[in-house]
Amino acid sequence: MAAARQPAARQPAIVAELGRPETPEEAAARRAENSRKHRANQTLFNLIVALVASLGIVLFLVVVVVRPDPGALPPVDYRTIAAQAQTSSSEPLLAPVLPAGWSANDAHFQQTSQVPTWYIGFITPSVQFIALNQGVGANPTWQAAILNSVTATGSTAIDGVTWTVYDHRTAKSPGNFAYALSATVKGSTVILHGTASTAEFELLATAMVEEAAAHS
Repeated sequence: MAAARQPAARQPAIVAELGRPETPEEAAARRAENSRKHRANQTLFNLIVALVASLGIVLFLVVVVVRPDPGALPPVDYRTIAAQAQTSSSEPLLAPVLPAGWSANDAHFQQTSQVPTWYIGFITPSVQFIALNQGVGANPTWQAAILNSVTATGSTAIDGVTWTVYDHRTAKSPGNFAYALSATVKGSTVILHGTASTAEFELLATAMVEEAAAHS
């Protein structure tokens, strides 16, 4: 009876780059490098997925979440606030009566500085802004601070009162100091500044003079 033939031992495969079979050390190094590349690719893929998910959440918040509209806030009753704050002021707080289309978005009497200040923020019919600042016992330092140190450009007479004009509408970025008026009205220093038209400033200035006369 013939002896059973033993299968031939499997020869290691020849690696093309080496031109010979790789050693056990080289095989282990190759497998480790392949594993490292796989982990790196998986990490990059996970980062991309996380980034896409984050962008999706941001887009959802921007598109879907309803944000409050500042323009929808109710107007401030500045005349009532002036009446309530009057007990804290040694001078009449001016709260002019204005025609339809005018409103206020803020009104307060601030006593934290050396010069107590009555403030109203007006929104004009053309949806522009005028700030009214009345300084009680005002001084030049207060006036310069309120006017953001802008320089005077002229003067104008409105309803018998001479107002100093600060017209900087042609400046690069005048902000809320594009145009301003300052005057002494019945003993109070009044400063108006904002973005409205000259006609709207003059209408408010006239109403200020009339309001001051009503307190005399």
